[in-house]
Amino acid sequence: MSPSTVVYLSFIGLMAGILSGFVGVGGGIIIVPALVFFLGLTQHEAQGTSLFVLSMPVVFFGLLQYWKTGNVNWKFGLLIALTFLIGAWLGSRLSLKLSPSWVKLIFGILTAYVSFRLITSGYQEISNDDA
Repeated sequence: MSPSTVVYLSFIGLMAGILSGFVGVGGGIIIVPALVFFLGLTQHEAQGTSLFVLSMPVVFFGLLQYWKTGNVNWKFGLLIALTFLIGAWLGSRLSLKLSPSWVKLIFGILTAYVSFRLITSGYQEISNDDA
């Protein structure tokens, strides 16, 4: 691994970790696009690598901070985690049947839609706060 690759990977991990702790995102929003655009991985390789990172206990310290302040709904989290396992298995099987180009397009559309919804709802809330 070249020194520049180590720097890129370290930066991706740091940014994903900060954003994961800050707003609960990291894998799909940061790691996948960064691996595709900066390091040339295919969409499938980037998604597999992101899932590898998330399968490790990397979110523990962020979770700990939220738990200490009473901001974790354990019942909801456990149910989502259990069903997430099934969904991840199904989603990965589907993704690997499609070409990386189609997966990249679907990923882009999904993130654009989520971004639009978050921006418009945040703007509405700010407007209501100012009133």
